[in-house]
Amino acid sequence: MAERNSGKITVWRNARLATLAAARPGLGEIERGAVVADSDRIVFAGPEAEAVIPLDAEIVDCAGRWITPGLIDCHTHLVHAGNRAHEFELRLEGATYEEVARAGGGIVSSVRALRGASETELVRQTLPRLDALMAEGVTTVEVKSGYGLDRENEMKSLRAARALGEARPVTVRATFLGAHALPPEADGDKEAYIARVVDEMLPAIQAAGLADAVDGFCEGIAFSPDQIARVFDSAHALGLPVKLHADQLSDLGGAALAARYGALSADHLEYTSEAGAAAMAKAGTVAVILPGAYYFIRETKKPPVEAFRRHGVAMAVATDNNPGTSPLTSLLLTMNMAATFFHMTVEECLAGVTRNAATALGLQHETGTLEAGKWADLAIWDIDRPAELVYRMGFNPLWKRVWRGQ
Repeated sequence: MAERNSGKITVWRNARLATLAAARPGLGEIERGAVVADSDRIVFAGPEAEAVIPLDAEIVDCAGRWITPGLIDCHTHLVHAGNRAHEFELRLEGATYEEVARAGGGIVSSVRALRGASETELVRQTLPRLDALMAEGVTTVEVKSGYGLDRENEMKSLRAARALGEARPVTVRATFLGAHALPPEADGDKEAYIARVVDEMLPAIQAAGLADAVDGFCEGIAFSPDQIARVFDSAHALGLPVKLHADQLSDLGGAALAARYGALSADHLEYTSEAGAAAMAKAGTVAVILPGAYYFIRETKKPPVEAFRRHGVAMAVATDNNPGTSPLTSLLLTMNMAATFFHMTVEECLAGVTRNAATALGLQHETGTLEAGKWADLAIWDIDRPAELVYRMGFNPLWKRVWRGQ
């Protein structure tokens, strides 16, 4: 819990609220509402007529604008060096993924670029991507490692992620994704590499306090369920929660594996089965929907949104910003993609970048809704109705962004 500096009262009045509070129906809408913050925490969010406003409070007149919780991008690979635009160009000209890889492309090129960059350079390259998200009302962002693939460079990546939160007024959650891919020097030996993740990387990263969670990529082109289970066993032994890239390209039972470990989230999920969805619901694991990657790699298999609805699985929506398969830095456009491609509703999309995204990061008691006790993270919009945030493309109606009351 963030330290409170009690004393400064700020009131955002003459507003319409979409509180996203689970106890309220729909978006938790309140006409003629107000939000009152004591320094960095909300102390009231509701009808303005019921607000207690001290005489010395700072008043912000929202002139009828809408206030939502600050947006949350709960799945990114924001820290990376360089880009893979040349590969994209080659693929458009007809090159296959195999041909691109033989030419030194693919994740190997991202590993090479990150290893060659200093921590300072990584932060410098990443800040414009973070700024683009913040300009659309993002107040919390998750950042994964996974392009270092050895202890030194994974730690460098995570230090860069932590530095982002010192350079900008934003909450950063850092996730260790050592089990992302096999580094070139592993010579194809996945078992030996997973042993290094478990025995060398994870203990050092946990001891340095560099990770808030541990992730893995469970897929035929990455690591098997048994290999991921070894990583998760180690993470749990060290007291770290887990997340999983699951069922993106095939159904290896990743959703059920995530549920078995009580994962905060399982992400991608295009090939998740009915049984996997049921297991996630029972475990309370959030389904993180990533339409940017679906769009960019021209996937045709859609995540089973209807199954998630049927079983009551909470759904989040995120950019999956990364250099290879989702170079996306707009959470507003991501919501439009989720609605257009996967037929998610406005309510599902907005809950997916606020309340459910907070749960996917284990922050549901701190942010994601406009409720007393939560961080004063707000996005104030020049819109007539919340649906505009999902409906519009290439248009940013943000009026003000508030992080921890500032």
